[in-house]
Amino acid sequence: MSARDKDGAAMTFQLLTPGRILFGRGALAEALPHLRALGDRPLLIHSPSAAEAATLAADLRAAGAAVETRTTRGEPDLPALTELLAAARALRPDAVIAMGGGAALDMGKALAALIPGSGDPLRHLEVVGEGRPLDAAPLPFAAIPTTSGTGSEATKNAVIGVPEAARKVSLRDDRMIARLAVVDPALTEAVPAPVQLASGLDAVVQVIEPYISAKANPLTDALCADAIPRGLTAIRRVMEAPDARAFDDMALVSLTGGIALANAGLGAVHGLAGVLGGRIGAAHGALCGRLLVPVLRANFAAMDGPRPERVLGWIARAFDADRAGALDALEAWIDAQGLPRLAEMGLAAGDHGAVAEEAGASSSMKGNPVALSRATLEEVLGAA
Repeated sequence: MSARDKDGAAMTFQLLTPGRILFGRGALAEALPHLRALGDRPLLIHSPSAAEAATLAADLRAAGAAVETRTTRGEPDLPALTELLAAARALRPDAVIAMGGGAALDMGKALAALIPGSGDPLRHLEVVGEGRPLDAAPLPFAAIPTTSGTGSEATKNAVIGVPEAARKVSLRDDRMIARLAVVDPALTEAVPAPVQLASGLDAVVQVIEPYISAKANPLTDALCADAIPRGLTAIRRVMEAPDARAFDDMALVSLTGGIALANAGLGAVHGLAGVLGGRIGAAHGALCGRLLVPVLRANFAAMDGPRPERVLGWIARAFDADRAGALDALEAWIDAQGLPRLAEMGLAAGDHGAVAEEAGASSSMKGNPVALSRATLEEVLGAA
């Protein structure tokens, strides 16, 4: 067992981050030489909405790179990954660049990990596959997010849906971390409001869960203690009165969340959301947003120490409430934004038990600060 400080954070830890992070407005324009240095034959994977992808490809070609581009649609699943992987291996790229939302970044990250190897990707997937280590080191990978949510630009895993198993699982390896993360908040401003809400709530969850995680450490604590109040304030501004500062803050919170979860883990929100995403196909951020308050209620009822009070204080200040009413105020705001309940997203009450059972065995649940029983997880699902 690792030594812990007086606040409960682990004092024996490692910190894994992208090799280089370029953050700020104009970061994409400054990134060209760094992207060009990744390889001579890069594969550019992008979502259909990433309007800047064509310009980036043209700029890379003008700089002497033989770029191939492919579009990825929707959240990555095993059939789509297998199809793209076969085409990508035939191209023999020496680097992968991904531009888009978290789904596009995860697809690009998975391709970078699997192109140098051989065989079926299922061999390397957790839970539903064999979970084997990668056959070979991944290709150099660069991530350029166009949404503020998953923090995938800074994580060491790619989430892949497996339709026949009705699950979303991870392909995971420390070597999958990006060589380069280019976070330009200007790229996130054109995202539709429902996506901004779901993505923003995901970003907020991904700084709260690592902060209260059983795997927290002093460095992730420092990052999250800044990012939680920043994110709670920013998501209100993005939805109610958006300005450049709000988008900048959300992009920073998303990046911070990626670093934090890669090093301190997550918790019950993501444990449940991973199972639900495979079962009902709802957007990951929307699931996390709906689960956040019920999970916090369950966790805080069983937690000791100062962390719950700090989180409640940050929520209270952001949503004009006192500590006792902080979670009610946050939930009321989420309701007012029109985020559907889990039942509206397709979760039947009769499935609560099976979802709770599967979630209890998920990798994310290992970071939850307290053990939540199956009955408690079912209550969370009912409340969400």
